[in-house]
Amino acid sequence: MKKIISIVLVLVISLSLVACSNNSANSEVKNESTYQSVNIRLGGLKGPTSMGMVKLLDDNDNKQTNNTYDFTMAATADELTPKFIKGELDIVAIPANLGSVLYNKTNGGIKMLAVNMLGAIYIVQKGENTLNSLADLKGKTIYATGKGSTPEYVLSYLLSQNGLDIEKDLKIEWKSEPAETVAEISVKDNAIAMIPQPYLAVAQTKINNLNVALDLYNEWEKTNSDSKFITAAVFVRTDFEKENPQAVKMFLEEYSNSTNYVKENIDEASKLIDKYDIVKYAIAKKALPQCNIVCITDNEMKQAVSGYFQVLYNQNSASVGGKLPGDDFYLSYE
Repeated sequence: MKKIISIVLVLVISLSLVACSNNSANSEVKNESTYQSVNIRLGGLKGPTSMGMVKLLDDNDNKQTNNTYDFTMAATADELTPKFIKGELDIVAIPANLGSVLYNKTNGGIKMLAVNMLGAIYIVQKGENTLNSLADLKGKTIYATGKGSTPEYVLSYLLSQNGLDIEKDLKIEWKSEPAETVAEISVKDNAIAMIPQPYLAVAQTKINNLNVALDLYNEWEKTNSDSKFITAAVFVRTDFEKENPQAVKMFLEEYSNSTNYVKENIDEASKLIDKYDIVKYAIAKKALPQCNIVCITDNEMKQAVSGYFQVLYNQNSASVGGKLPGDDFYLSYE
């Protein structure tokens, strides 16, 4: 009798476990099948801020994404931000500090989803490299773009950390666009310039013996371990995220997978970057390893960005919209 009872109990327990397993599996299938795809209007800039998206865009065109994406690419952030504020775009990749400006302008109407680009601004020298540190720029002339914006503020901060005053210890000739900088240094011996990617890759195809002397991202890491030099980030409209939290989470997953693919498959990613008319294949392949494309989210994002914004605020409060954004600016799903 005891053996019979034991056998019955084993059978009951086994059947219960199978039922639980089946219920769990059915629940997972149900959850997947009940997810409603959302159409997301996505925006990016013609350059590195959009490079990390190309696998997502290609998968979208091949109907391999859970959401659908309508992508708008613009030459400047000024073309994207009015559409973003008006609700004509849902998620955009733009300069990180611009996100803070828009957050303050809209009273919390946007949130940061992810950092998508670090640094990618370089000090280069034509001919023999004589620069071993930023301190070696004392007394030199630098050709650069970005006056009154983050390149100037970051350079000023980094120079001060190396004992130099940007106004007194060196001369900077500010140009309106990188093409002017390239033209200037092409006719000068031993010229020094500050150039971002992918313009640097273009310059190196036109100017012989143009060498990277200093990586400003690395220089930042030497002086400020509590934050990172953030170039661009991805932002979402607060109202859109409230209405579609699962879709935004799905976007982050698909976007993260895309950035990983781009970093790990330089050649194939460069072909996609060319396909989506961001930059030509040869330039993309040369520039991509130095574009520092990432997808940093949640608390790591907040720590990296908040310290960076503090540096910008100390340089010029207007660069972040007059005040530092509140904690609600940083969207986290942890």
